[in-house]
Amino acid sequence: MTDIARMQALCQALGYDEEPFGFHYTDTPPPDALMASPCVLPSRQDEVEHRVDWESINTHFSCVLKYVWRARVQGGSAAVSRERFGCLGGAFFLGFNKPQLEGIVHYVSTGIPGHMEGERYVASPEACRKFFHEDVDPLPATATHAVFKPLSQFAEGETPLVVQFFARPEVLCGLHQLVMYITGDPHAVASPFGAGCTNLVSWPLRFLAQGTPKAVLGGWDPSARPWFKPDELTFSVPHAMFQTMLARWEHSFLTAHAWKAVVKKIEKSRRTWTKS
Repeated sequence: MTDIARMQALCQALGYDEEPFGFHYTDTPPPDALMASPCVLPSRQDEVEHRVDWESINTHFSCVLKYVWRARVQGGSAAVSRERFGCLGGAFFLGFNKPQLEGIVHYVSTGIPGHMEGERYVASPEACRKFFHEDVDPLPATATHAVFKPLSQFAEGETPLVVQFFARPEVLCGLHQLVMYITGDPHAVASPFGAGCTNLVSWPLRFLAQGTPKAVLGGWDPSARPWFKPDELTFSVPHAMFQTMLARWEHSFLTAHAWKAVVKKIEKSRRTWTKS
């Protein structure tokens, strides 16, 4: 059985009706990949020297998840690069721009009184700075483009770094329990703070680099929620973990009696949302 056939069998068992996405870095992105408009990516040094064109950045702003969402709907791909990044947060989290700009540190936290309203996702600039540069500390991009695309579109010789599901709670229940089954580690699923793209990419790669591979539950970022279906979250796993899921799921609870009741709830949920 091919990997695609094995993936399809797992998705059918989970009641997951969308093809999982994969993420990788490449110098040859798909020619039709959805991307943000071109814009100059400023460095921290540019900021210190007052050379950042904030008006242009704000004008061209677009969330990475916006293009991932459109790629999901269209069955295509989305890409990010230094030249077409859309969001300074996304450029940082995908490894194209470090250190993060102080303007973003203040924007995500308290803002700057009289100048800029903050998102207040973090209580202080100090805590936000620590999160960016000590906690998640994204790994550098290894090629010119970061690409999200359906697993079936990975060509021979291409391997995703991370595999990503976009799902509601019943399917997530199956994914979460399956990770415990294949790892034996009750802490193998993590759900750390971060933007939408942080939990899709940055945290899975950070855990992997630390030698503690984990699945990452995400989609909590209020700013990214417009690019999700209602009640939908993300579940991202490193490629090697996904391969183990493919190899072992048939021996798990997914073929036992308890899961059949969950499948009925998945079907009910699907009917409910189809009518809405």
